[in-house]
Amino acid sequence: MIEVAHEHLIVDDLTFEVRRSVRRKTVEITVDRGGELIITAPPGVAGDVLGAFVREKKFWLYTRLAEKEALQQPRGSKEFVSGEGFPYLGRSYRLLLVDAQEVPLKLESGRFKLRRDEAPGGREHFIRWYAEHAAPWLRRRVKGWASRMGVQPRGVEVRDLGFRWGSCGQAGGVNFHWATILLPVTAVDYVIVHELAHLVEPNHTPEFWQQVARALPEYEQRKAWLAEHGGRALLLSRA
Repeated sequence: MIEVAHEHLIVDDLTFEVRRSVRRKTVEITVDRGGELIITAPPGVAGDVLGAFVREKKFWLYTRLAEKEALQQPRGSKEFVSGEGFPYLGRSYRLLLVDAQEVPLKLESGRFKLRRDEAPGGREHFIRWYAEHAAPWLRRRVKGWASRMGVQPRGVEVRDLGFRWGSCGQAGGVNFHWATILLPVTAVDYVIVHELAHLVEPNHTPEFWQQVARALPEYEQRKAWLAEHGGRALLLSRA
């Protein structure tokens, strides 16, 4: 016999249909085809516990919702034509197609400039440009934060991490998604501090968040911004 009670849970700007079942042992969130949010839980799990679970999953949720929204939009909405905007460190820069320049893509005088004959491979050129510029910029930024936090990562690598902004390796190195270079600097700093704090505490314990708070007292606002808006940058990286 299955007992199901229907109710709703509202967490900030997210509304969930709550489905309870005696067969379920854990809490699970799903995003259905239409973008509706469903949380399934055992009968005895209190609303505040469900709310805390949702907040831990907010970045994942916003990313999934952004994916759903992107799938409903016409394909090819981001085109490699003059006037199209492309993000870099939180700002949007217009693209200008040019007939000749020494490299396929560069940022110059406040505009991205892409050689016209390279426009068909524009996405690959942008990914390469972002990755090449993210690596030295992030290493300099990590060095400053590491000094302030009293930690020393063994290395800083930039790569495609799928739907993660960063990771901390068991050997003591930190890794960052190249798409972090699309975010505002305030959001990037939160990602950096988050991963450096893992050098002290591997898990998301109260001690871990204390480490983060010591470096960024207002980290919760930055974390919330990243959860709500960061998914679009990651989707751009995977478009």
